[in-house]
Amino acid sequence: MKVIPAALKHTDLLIGEGVVKSEKRLKDTSFFADSAGVDPDLVLYEVYARTDQAKEGELNWGLSLLHPVTVNGECCMTRGHWHENTDAAEYYWCVGGTGLLLLMDEQGHAWAEEMEPGSLHHIPGVLAHRLINTGDEDLKVACCWPTTAGHDYARVEAMPFPQRAYKTEEGEIEWK
Repeated sequence: MKVIPAALKHTDLLIGEGVVKSEKRLKDTSFFADSAGVDPDLVLYEVYARTDQAKEGELNWGLSLLHPVTVNGECCMTRGHWHENTDAAEYYWCVGGTGLLLLMDEQGHAWAEEMEPGSLHHIPGVLAHRLINTGDEDLKVACCWPTTAGHDYARVEAMPFPQRAYKTEEGEIEWK
């Protein structure tokens, strides 16, 4: 029997054939409440993803890595999105760091789930979702979602998450 090496490896990062890295800098965002005076080249987060063409039954795999930075006190967060296909759920698995998974339903009600190494989070396709790093180290979250899910960022821009997480000087999280 022929044994072949794994195409993907998940160590501290996701590496392997077909993995694409993207990076989000502050200057690439418009979703922080106040970014005045903060270096526009500040790297907020990186995404490593192995994605395939949208085909029923196929899955994507990714790793989001949010750095432990704040923007005028506001915790580092992803842009957040809805799925174009609301039948397509997603799983997030926290593999490092601490943070929050912010969820929002179609009526604008929002809540958060704590993320810590080993926590697994099921996200129904009808919920908007965003990652927030509340810790002092990188928040690393592995993600698995159907290739047919799609991402609807415009919908989050039209109906933003109603709460924002800020870190106080004492390291506590405040919602505004």
